[in-house]
Amino acid sequence: MKQEQKVEGKRQEVEGQKPLEHLLQHDDFINRHIGPNEGEIQEMLSVVGEASLESLIRSTVPENIQFNDSLSIGKPTSEVEALEYLHNLARKNKVFKSYIGMGYYGTHTPHVILRNVLENPGWYTAYTPYQAEISQGRLETLLTFQQMVIDLTGMEVANASLLDEATAAAEAMTLCKRSSSSKSNTYFIADDIHPQTLEVMKTRAKYLGIEIIVGKSETDLDAHDVFGVHLNYPGTTGEVRDPSDIIKLAHEKNALVTVASDLLALVMLKPPGEMGADVVVGSAQRFGVPMGFGGPHAAFFATRDTFKRSMPGRVIGVSVDSKGKTAYRMAMQTREQHIRREKATSNICTAQALLANMAALYAVYHGAEGLKTIAERVHRLTTILAAGLKQLGYTLQHESYFDTLMVLVGSKQLTLYQYASQRGVNLRVINGNALGISLDETTTPKDVDALLSIFAQAELRSVEEVAAIHHPSPITHHLQRTSQFLTHPVFNTHHSETEMLRYLKKLENKDFSLTHGMVPLGSCTMKLNATSEMMPVTWNEFANLHPFAPEEQSKGYAHMLKELEGMLEDITGFDAVSLQPNSGAQGEYAGLLTIRRYQESIGQGHRNICLIPSSAHGTNPASAVMMGMTVVVVKSSENGNVDMDDLNAKAAQHANHLSALMITYPSTHGVFEESVKEMCEVVHAHGGQVYMDGANLNAQVGVTKPALIGADVSHMNLHKTFCIPHGGGGPGMGPIGVKAHLGPFLPGHFTSRSDGAVTAAPYGSASILPISWMYIKMMGAEGLRKATQVAILNANYIAKRLEGHFDVLYKGRNDRVAHECILDIRPIRETTGITEEDIAKRLMDYGFHAPTMSWPVAGTMMVEPTESEAKSELDRFCEAMISIRDEIRQVEEGVYKAEESPLHNAPHTLDDIVNEWNYVYSRAEAIYPSRETKQNKYFPTVNRIDNVYGDRHFVCTCPPMEEYETV
Repeated sequence: MKQEQKVEGKRQEVEGQKPLEHLLQHDDFINRHIGPNEGEIQEMLSVVGEASLESLIRSTVPENIQFNDSLSIGKPTSEVEALEYLHNLARKNKVFKSYIGMGYYGTHTPHVILRNVLENPGWYTAYTPYQAEISQGRLETLLTFQQMVIDLTGMEVANASLLDEATAAAEAMTLCKRSSSSKSNTYFIADDIHPQTLEVMKTRAKYLGIEIIVGKSETDLDAHDVFGVHLNYPGTTGEVRDPSDIIKLAHEKNALVTVASDLLALVMLKPPGEMGADVVVGSAQRFGVPMGFGGPHAAFFATRDTFKRSMPGRVIGVSVDSKGKTAYRMAMQTREQHIRREKATSNICTAQALLANMAALYAVYHGAEGLKTIAERVHRLTTILAAGLKQLGYTLQHESYFDTLMVLVGSKQLTLYQYASQRGVNLRVINGNALGISLDETTTPKDVDALLSIFAQAELRSVEEVAAIHHPSPITHHLQRTSQFLTHPVFNTHHSETEMLRYLKKLENKDFSLTHGMVPLGSCTMKLNATSEMMPVTWNEFANLHPFAPEEQSKGYAHMLKELEGMLEDITGFDAVSLQPNSGAQGEYAGLLTIRRYQESIGQGHRNICLIPSSAHGTNPASAVMMGMTVVVVKSSENGNVDMDDLNAKAAQHANHLSALMITYPSTHGVFEESVKEMCEVVHAHGGQVYMDGANLNAQVGVTKPALIGADVSHMNLHKTFCIPHGGGGPGMGPIGVKAHLGPFLPGHFTSRSDGAVTAAPYGSASILPISWMYIKMMGAEGLRKATQVAILNANYIAKRLEGHFDVLYKGRNDRVAHECILDIRPIRETTGITEEDIAKRLMDYGFHAPTMSWPVAGTMMVEPTESEAKSELDRFCEAMISIRDEIRQVEEGVYKAEESPLHNAPHTLDDIVNEWNYVYSRAEAIYPSRETKQNKYFPTVNRIDNVYGDRHFVCTCPPMEEYETV
């Protein structure tokens, strides 16, 4: 065959045929991710008044921060190729049988929950349930989670989950500080705490002026004046001790007591609430949530009713709708850090909703009897193992335990550890003379035999010499649980797979998610969570690895994480990245922590002033206060930008103590501020560092960089810009990137550099990081830049199409917005009485989730369409908003009174149709306000919820079954 006839590596230049190079691109992920096609992009550019995406960026982004080069990430990779490459990395992980424990256990995720919740976009693409009328399924399940926690801990109230057990313990410490009548600044921690929990608590305590004392509670506590005590039940090495006397002693000192516990252990143990505990914390991971190399997992936090107003995080409450029907909503602290800002009690603005739902549904599926069977089996196998070890001549450190043994092995520790490793078994190394063994739901009698054979080998004995003798439970009688739990019908109805499947579908059908339509929330970036990105999450090699497994077993993770860090460094322009923070708020905290640690290292630890624009996210001032900083607010000008005169004045005024400026870019008002580089220069000139909130990074990727702008540190919301789904309100991930001088001061972890940990696991919620890796890999440099360009185009297209109907509150250069725009509803409210809430609820009738309401400016709606939404969906939204504006005009013209209008009575439900119709407008007007709703109708399951009633009648437990019935 002649050379010129060879096809490989050559283009076919035949007229009318596509080049071979193009034909080989059979898997064009960029065009799958980005909604508008090329023709639609040109149509939208025409409406906006631009010739190209490049000219749009030039006219929108300040010239002095534009990044005109190409990212180094490389070319796009197809879905097939990316999955194959990642799978090859995953195979480098070795999934041993891990008996390490320390709060992480093997568990069986019921397949009906795995397939229909964890792997179901109807559950994982939904947003935080701020619009409660279209979130009743998730809210019901989160309420079930709270009920489960309340029952098992014996406490009176519980929240809807926290980020991890260590964070929950740190939050409990600060609650005790706020709520205790003691004047002490000392917190006592029992020494049998998980080491990762202790490290996070030490980090948190340092900058709040809290002194931590670690000791033996029975002998050391009495010598100290403390405001709070942290106990462990069971302890990290497995011992089950009665905490009653310690709790009584602490209360005599006016101290409050937190007990860290384990939900499966509490199936058999007397609940801490029955022994006087004030707070109970822990992890719900072993209730059906894979270990995932550390997360995400739902922590739990329960307390007494007295302290409910100080409880961090989200709380789901029971209320009623406008027709008197039982309905659920987020209660009390909902977004309280956005309201109270620097006076907030916590910066936690999220939960682990998806994982809390899984844990709750695990309890629903198994019920009390099923959980008892699992707990008793784990405990029984542990007693058999303990008896066998004793027969082999080994000594146990503790005689009272639930699932964990501490075996004293002396000089044989290394030998036994190596024997175990050779058999694919991980044991926990303790002190230098002991090994820890934690059994779990996945442990079988064969596993116990295998463990005994390892220890027998070290004694040159055979496991056959060990007799399987029945032994009673080592848990003393007075510590055995006698109280009932999970008695509500929800835990006693859905035990067959058919019943469970239908229950899950019923819950899913109540909720609006990206499977239904656009979720145009400003600052929240609800973009496509591609199936190919989600698939690796449940691969065995990623899902079932213990976070403290030896490094040689996690080489695949290490390679993937290193690549992801490099990608994020390239995108942001930073020199180093920490993947540890497991939420945006944790990222803020970690960023400020890194700044303060750096300043301490150069003798400037006195710098404690944090400048924050008045428009900033509410978590910013809350995070600053948690870092021991004093917040100084910088004014906004009339056009919504940072007031440069005020910034200059306050930077100069506080120059000797200026630690940091916290800014969001593009601004919280959805604008590329022209003076952003100058802001950074002003702060640097006065000795401070610049922290950039990464909430709006979706408008930066590929067109500018935080480091190019002048930031020293920034967090990156992977659940926004980098496609980790919001999961109905969590999980999130908030890694931080820093410039070189801050690199040595990034968060540490006890597994490596033991200082400055901000979360329990070294890589936060590691099992969801493959999602962002896949997204970046498949988009490549070209796709990432185009995604940003189209996000900015979509927002400007909406702003332009709604021109003349709604006022856009803030605009930047050339009347452009960034990737989101704020619609001003205040003039409408003044003339008609119609509010932004009325519009939000009416949008539900049109088949949309509402934009962000009344934030960052009261009386407004902030719209962010994201690059994933097609032009047809943007047009559908615009037409719905224009139609709603016409309905408002009917109020203006006197056709309806405001209180009689479809807006005021929205949303409308199926109940409204079948019951007596008492409205002045027709059923068709209410239910089918657009052509699309006639073809594809989504019905909220409840009418507008009464928020005032819910706050006045606080209930955070499952209501009686009769209240579930349709009114």
